[in-house]
Amino acid sequence: MFLEKIFWKTAGAVFTPNGNRARLSILTYHSVLPEVDPLCPGSISKNEFEKLIKYLSTYFNILPLDKAVELLRQGNLPGRAVAITFDDGYADNHDIALPILNKYKAQATFFIATGFLNGGIMWNDCIIETIRRINHNTVDLSELCLDMYELNTWQQRYSATQDIISKLKYFEPNERLHKVKELAEFCNISLPDNLMMTTEQVIKMHENGMTIGGHTVNHPILSAVDDNRAWQEIVEGKKSLENMINDQVKLFAYPNGKPNKDYTSTHIEMLKKAGFKAAVTTEWGCTKKQNLDNYQLSRFTPWDKNNRKFGMRLMLNCLKC
Repeated sequence: MFLEKIFWKTAGAVFTPNGNRARLSILTYHSVLPEVDPLCPGSISKNEFEKLIKYLSTYFNILPLDKAVELLRQGNLPGRAVAITFDDGYADNHDIALPILNKYKAQATFFIATGFLNGGIMWNDCIIETIRRINHNTVDLSELCLDMYELNTWQQRYSATQDIISKLKYFEPNERLHKVKELAEFCNISLPDNLMMTTEQVIKMHENGMTIGGHTVNHPILSAVDDNRAWQEIVEGKKSLENMINDQVKLFAYPNGKPNKDYTSTHIEMLKKAGFKAAVTTEWGCTKKQNLDNYQLSRFTPWDKNNRKFGMRLMLNCLKC
């Protein structure tokens, strides 16, 4: 461990120095699952997450996102700085991620889509859970203007979910919700009601020192709805969370988060008007003082399961910024 600390300290001085040349890496997660889920390969398991947080807390500097951004602006960000974020508001964030973060005294930011709390389910999860529960080897969805899908293997089921998600992603939110509910009804599937956090769990996250951020009410892609609807989604989500935790909500994550595609400069101005101080995207990269834009913070999460490779890829990403 001593030699490894020396290595990361040396590598950090090259790839992620402190002060005015510092670079901030922001990691993105959604769920931390008890075990690897073949229909959600991008998620991380409980054991993997604990190993990662232990590793990061040993060799990197995990900081709350708002504090990290302010230190970066001041030119006081430490080297090897990392902020951890979660999107959407899954119940496993409270049940699995929170105890691990507390164990290693690490803080994270949780961006919550308020409309799905207390028994709701997100539209993409409607698709995933429907395909998961179909007990046939094929399903013909042509009546729903979709395709016929082979479901013999988990890979085929995963491919089916991704195809359906891609076809419905940019639908108007109400129409999209109607479509996914129609899919579940057509397949005679009962959907789970325990995937997302409750109000009480969000409050507990805040009481445990985690930062709560806005993520709209119903998770629409902002550029896919009119300005009135976008403003309503942004402001009502913020107010709901502030009433919940009795504190200010200053950070925001754009749903889907692709710059100039999923949100525009109009939505950035809405965030400023609503009182948000910073926002994260899904654009890959890191942030340094010279290109700091509080309302378009890049995020990047290495996919490596080996923690050393994870750390090295994280640093190499910083070198590109």
